[in-house]
Order: sequence, then C-alpha cells, then structure tokens
Amino acid sequence: MRFEFATATRIIFGEGTIQEVAPLAAEMGSRAFIVTGRTHQRAEPLLEQLNKQGIKYVTFNVPGEPTTIIAKAGVKQAREAKSDLVISVGGGSTLDTGKVIAAMLTNSGELEDYLEVVGRGKPLTRSPVPHIAIPTTAGTGAEVTRNAVLGVPDHQVKVSMRSPFMLPHLAVVDPVLTHSMPPTVTAGTGLDALTQLMEVYVSNKANPLTDGICREGLRRAARSLRQAYEDGSNRAAREDMAIASLFGGLGLANAKLGAVHGFAGPLGGMISAPHGVICARLLPFVCEANVQALQRRAADSAALGRYDEIAQLLTGTATAQAVDGVRWVQELCEALKVPPLDGSKIWPCIIPGMKPTVSAKWTRVWMVVLIVCLFTGVIGRILGPVLDFLTSLLPNGF
Repeated sequence: MRFEFATATRIIFGEGTIQEVAPLAAEMGSRAFIVTGRTHQRAEPLLEQLNKQGIKYVTFNVPGEPTTIIAKAGVKQAREAKSDLVISVGGGSTLDTGKVIAAMLTNSGELEDYLEVVGRGKPLTRSPVPHIAIPTTAGTGAEVTRNAVLGVPDHQVKVSMRSPFMLPHLAVVDPVLTHSMPPTVTAGTGLDALTQLMEVYVSNKANPLTDGICREGLRRAARSLRQAYEDGSNRAAREDMAIASLFGGLGLANAKLGAVHGFAGPLGGMISAPHGVICARLLPFVCEANVQALQRRAADSAALGRYDEIAQLLTGTATAQAVDGVRWVQELCEALKVPPLDGSKIWPCIIPGMKPTVSAKWTRVWMVVLIVCLFTGVIGRILGPVLDFLTSLLPNGF
C-alpha cells in the first residue's frame, strides 16, 4: 500500500475563529485582495480587523458561479493593486476564484495556459501569493482542495485549474459564518458535501486516511443536514455540516471523485443551476447504476461492500444495503425540496450548440445518454449497460 495526503498548510476550525484571521494575515502580507460573493457584507467584520492591523485592501465580488471571465478580471484588479495576499471569504465559487487569482499573481502567461481540457494544462511553476480561505457555506470543502473549477463560456463546460501549489496557506472554518445560509443554499451545498464524501469513500484511490475522514463526515451529514435545513440557527447541526464539508474537501483532494462530478462538470457549463443541485439530482441514479454495474462485472468487488457501509452510515441501520442508501438519498432530496433539472434548457445545449472539440464530442455522447435515462425513468435498466459500452470505447476508461 502506498498513498499520499496533502492539504492546506494550516487549518483552524471552530466558532469565532474568524477573529483570528487579521493578525495571521499581517504575518503574510500588507496589501490584501479580498474576494467575496455578491456583496462583502459577511466580510465586514474581517475588514474592520484588517483596518486595525494596518493592512490595506481592495475588494472583488464574485456574483455567481465562477468563469474564466470573472477570474481574469480579478487577476487584473489584483495586479493593479499590487496585492501580496489573497483572502477569500465566501462559498466554493469565491474560494476557487481566490485560488486562481493567488496563482496567477506569481505565474506568467494567460489563464488558458493552465486550464485542463480546453487549455494547455501547463503546470504552475511558482508558488502563489499567500492565500487565506474562509468558507461561509458548507459544501465544497474548497478551502482544502488543490484545484479551482471555472466555467468556460466559449466551450459551455466547466474545467479545472489544478496544482499542489494551489492549496491555501491557511483555511479558517468558522461554522457561525454558515448560520445565515437560506434553506435552499443549505440544501444544495450540503448535498454537494454528501456527494463528495460518498464518491471519495468508493473511489479506487481511497486509502485508510480518507476512509476514516469520510466515515466521520458521512455520519455527521446524515444526522445534521436535514436539521440545518429546517433550522439554520441549530449550532450543532451547522458545526456538523461544516466538518462534513471540510472532510469532503480533504477526501477529494487526496482520493478524487466519481461519475456524479464527471457529469456535473459538463452540465454545469451548459445550464444555469447550482452545482450542489446538479449533484443531488444525479447522485441516487449514479449510485444505482454503479452498484448494478459492479454486480454484473465484479460481484466480489470490495466496492459493493462500501456502498452497503454508506447505506448503514446514512440510515443508522446495521443491516442496510446499497439500495437502502439510494432510497435514503432520494427521500432526503424530496425533503430538502431539491428542484428537478430543466430538460428544456439542457437539450438545446447538447444537440446543436456544441463546438467540434474532442471534449465536446464526448460530452455530447455522455450527456445524451444521461438525459434520456433521467427523463424516461429507466435509469436503473439502461444506464448501467450503456455506460459499460461507452466506457469500452474510451482508450483509458471513464
């Protein structure tokens, strides 16, 4: 057995830890570039602290899902401000944008030089400026991951910029910052965290360290996501979900994800829907297809046992099997009122509008299969065999 584990240089977790950021920031730089969501309201207490520390700063807003256009604008503004420190305060979109800006401040060339799939995929050669990541949602775990996901409007797809250098220097997870999330955001982000924990646990790159992290994260998400949705001021539930999100990020950064996120990337580039909602809608179907494929191809696979373990963790029943876990996730989505994906927006993107690139060609094939299955309700019988066939056509599998 051989595995590696890498994460942010330092992680601080707990209620009120936002108060510790400014003194630590003063040790890293003197001109901060503050990346926030649509407004910098939730960053106001931090901005006051930075003023007391004598740290100059400029703010930059990320109004929604991050794109290459938004990231480039942030890089330009940060360079003009001669920023030597990036502090991201917000959800996964904000944190990912902060990672890109921190990296591009020290690395030459264009952003496209470093993008996967649609770019040149070049490795970063220099460490980014110090980056402090402060999540205000509980979902992506982006504060401890080594990649940033950006939408590329020209290609209608989401891709990553990825490097070990992109791990934040400091991650500060203060559950209190998540208390103001509305129920819809709580549901979407929480289901993203749940998806990541599940996918990491059944990954073929899972290791004993990620296993322990995922088990604990799944327990906490199972008992607290619905509670946090129903009562945003529930401190214990919010703390559980903040931990689940953090643990999901730790897991995916070291054991990777699965087909849910493989589909969610292309879909997210095609339609305007929150990433967590897309993951939530795909999760039970992909789990069902994976289990059925394993039963046909490798009935003695240890992964089947892991799906049973997930079901036991989610349901709290020692005898639960994978099918019970799938049903639990479906019922949770209904309880959290997760909206369905809008097929009327998906079809025009899949059929006529795709550009003739290799990635777009395969995206079209995969997405046509997926959407047919989702909207005809025969996912269990059709998706597994079709995935087997399409996977056999790819040189390196899926």
